[in-house]
Amino acid sequence: MSTPKHIVSAATIVLNEQGEILLIKGPRRGWEMPGGQVEEGESLKEAAIRETKEESGIDIEVIKFCGVYQNVSKSICNTLFLGTPIGGELTTSTESLEVGFFPVEEALEMVTWNNFRQRIEFCLNEKLQPFYVAF
Repeated sequence: MSTPKHIVSAATIVLNEQGEILLIKGPRRGWEMPGGQVEEGESLKEAAIRETKEESGIDIEVIKFCGVYQNVSKSICNTLFLGTPIGGELTTSTESLEVGFFPVEEALEMVTWNNFRQRIEFCLNEKLQPFYVAF
């Protein structure tokens, strides 16, 4: 039996007090929510907090787990959380060319990679949670 080769990632939809969404502009996929791979010995929640800090400079508190998107053919499970900023300053990194908070409608227009816009919409709609989407 071969060792499974799955990728587990965690991403966060971060809303500030004005109801704006935190987005990062990555070098490959354009505008998206912060997130990335869960490291060994790290919880999903810890990964979401760490990835947000690394990619945006913003410290967050995770408010709730929203759901999972599973890319079956690529063996990727992406967990999604809702969070709120609690500190830090907007800062770019090697993974983010630009960062900022944007009004929801504007942010949804900016996010064009695959189903990332849908992921944000599902995280903002409590009636759809928790969700599990396999593709």
